[in-house]
Amino acid sequence: MTLHDFKESLKEQQPPPVAVLLQALWYEAKGDWEKAHNLAQDVPTSDGALIHAYLHRVEGDLSNARYWYHRAQRNIPNQSLTEEWDLLVTELLSR
Repeated sequence: MTLHDFKESLKEQQPPPVAVLLQALWYEAKGDWEKAHNLAQDVPTSDGALIHAYLHRVEGDLSNARYWYHRAQRNIPNQSLTEEWDLLVTELLSR
């Protein structure tokens, strides 16, 4: 699946058959932050921490986001949320 395919799936009612962190990003893009957060917070990996960080950045809770970026061993990105979403999806799809 490509980034384009993933974005096209946002027209559907349900996410495509992808890993849970991609599902979290899918739900966030569909406007269901709560569902996205619930999915991401249950993944105890650095990728889970990274998506959790992104979601708190979306929420505007930068203090919490900083904590989760630190847990993911990443810096807070300088790009827009849209650019970060694209990069995160691309990164996760490549695995």
